[in-house]
Amino acid sequence: MTAADIDQIIRATWRVVQPRLIATLSRMLRDVPLAEELTQDALVAALEAWPVIGVPDNPGAWLMTTARRRALDVLRRGKMLAEKHDMLARDMLQEQEIVPDFDTTLDDDIGDEWLRLIFTACHPLLPRQARAALALRMICGLTTDEIARAFLVTEATISQRIVRAKRTLSQSGLTYETPSGEALSERLASVLEVVYLIFNEGYAASRGEEWLRPQLCDEALRMGRVLVGLAPLEPEVHGLMALMELNAARKWARTSIDGEPILLMDQDRRLWDRRQIGDGLRALGRARELGGAGGFYTLQAMIVACHATAETAAATDWRRIAELYGQLAALVRSPVIELNRAVALGMAEGPQAGLDLVDLIMDEPALRAYHHLQAVRGDLLQKLGRFAEARVSFETAARLATNARERVLMEQRAAAIADGTA
Repeated sequence: MTAADIDQIIRATWRVVQPRLIATLSRMLRDVPLAEELTQDALVAALEAWPVIGVPDNPGAWLMTTARRRALDVLRRGKMLAEKHDMLARDMLQEQEIVPDFDTTLDDDIGDEWLRLIFTACHPLLPRQARAALALRMICGLTTDEIARAFLVTEATISQRIVRAKRTLSQSGLTYETPSGEALSERLASVLEVVYLIFNEGYAASRGEEWLRPQLCDEALRMGRVLVGLAPLEPEVHGLMALMELNAARKWARTSIDGEPILLMDQDRRLWDRRQIGDGLRALGRARELGGAGGFYTLQAMIVACHATAETAAATDWRRIAELYGQLAALVRSPVIELNRAVALGMAEGPQAGLDLVDLIMDEPALRAYHHLQAVRGDLLQKLGRFAEARVSFETAARLATNARERVLMEQRAAAIADGTA
């Protein structure tokens, strides 16, 4: 096995187990920033040791054991040993082995370590914009660049938010905790945002070699179901659940066997999961029953429902989708929402109507490096027969794309125009 192979295994394992490492160490130490620091130490240890000793039979367990040992060393050295000794002893007695079962959850009213960690990162003491960034860094293991792309801000801005949030957590003495009652309600909107962004990263990975990260989709769905149990009368909880279920129902139709992206209009709808669509529609109905028809997540779920209930691509009610995007734009000013509305207008009223709206947002600073803007513009120009301009847009989209699969797709569309096969 080459050094490159070992490095790839380390990073792949790390991406999967990092959130659970942080959650476990946070439970031990009651200190989230320190837990993340020690988790990073475990990664460094693997990078140093595995090229020498080889890849362990259970890489995740090796990382967990190493991280836990480092946490125990901190407890032994620090003044906190006395006050936390009893608590740690109780935790250790509950575990059958040194390495915990990754599927075991905490026995509390949340019952989910990942979600508990998100609630901790979403403490009201932290600035709202910093909460989601911190949680995405810890939960998803996303880089600051990936998080910056999700929020359409600079990497430096996100880095500052995360550093300040960690400093606040450390200095304030906030603990790894499970909120309840009013405290839970205060954090709920931020938690929903984080779960939503986790799902989006799984549904359309911002970078890497694969377009889908199904594990993240599944984790977001699982956390969403826990949130429904925690806040059954909150319409936006049901709205988010509907949005995720309806989107997830299409995930296996979104790529070929080789992992190549398949755009919505070209998908084989027989591959859509009808059971999951039914679950999503029921969640959407519940959100509307609770008075949430105008909510951020519920409106998006209503848009996806238009696709999910159309028997064919041609039968899609694009005028209704454009109307819903208009409502969403009135609720939240976002150039990305306007871009999606342009797509819907282009389908409902013709490509020129869509292009007119795209041209209005071309100079938005937040979209300067957003490859989807150029991809949408290229598609509309191509439909209008303005092939030379469309090719330039697709080539620009390819340069801006950070996901390898999307970059290839944009290159292929540009090449198809060049050789006349488009």
